[in-house]
Amino acid sequence: MSTVTAAAGFHYPTRMAVIRLTNGDLVLWSPIALAADLRAAVEALGAVRYLVPPNSLHHTFLGDWQRAYPDAKVYAPPGLREKRKDIRFDGDFSDSPIAAWAGEIDLVIMWGNRITTDVVFFHHESGTVIFTDLIQQFPSGWFKGWRALIARLDLMVAGEPTVPRKFRIAFTSRRAARESLRSILAWPTRKVLIAHGLPITDDGQAFLRRAFHWLAN
Repeated sequence: MSTVTAAAGFHYPTRMAVIRLTNGDLVLWSPIALAADLRAAVEALGAVRYLVPPNSLHHTFLGDWQRAYPDAKVYAPPGLREKRKDIRFDGDFSDSPIAAWAGEIDLVIMWGNRITTDVVFFHHESGTVIFTDLIQQFPSGWFKGWRALIARLDLMVAGEPTVPRKFRIAFTSRRAARESLRSILAWPTRKVLIAHGLPITDDGQAFLRRAFHWLAN
């Protein structure tokens, strides 16, 4: 499920993911614009119990979803509590899994970036790692004019999804980032889902090593 959002004059196609736990509860990752047809499609899958803003940038529509599902628990990534005083947060993400998701969804916080701190998730049953902004790939021709030039220089339209240059430069502690990456690479990854780009459906481990070769070496 995707929509288009804007930041600094750039328009981004953005994906939302719905994870159904074994008990039927739904985890909504990076909620997009709430519309009647989307709400109906989500409710057909199960009960919305958790709302997940995965970093301090992906929160635009969070308030709408919380008003629609006031009983859903909302967990805050680093930096978001300060930005969204209007949101009721029920807890904060840490490097420990959420108790209700134990054995189904693991998480690692990618520490040390000045732009935002991504919480990276791993869904065990599907073998899927879920990234927000640290890995991106926009369609060729998506950006126009000077924005197209910036996107190319930033690796946002590279031949394969990768970490944009601005995020690479923004890591203030590569040591902390490498420690997080080691935990991510330890997952038995088969697929990779990203907010801005098409999913990686095969050999996710090898893909992640390519995407982060600049950090791992």
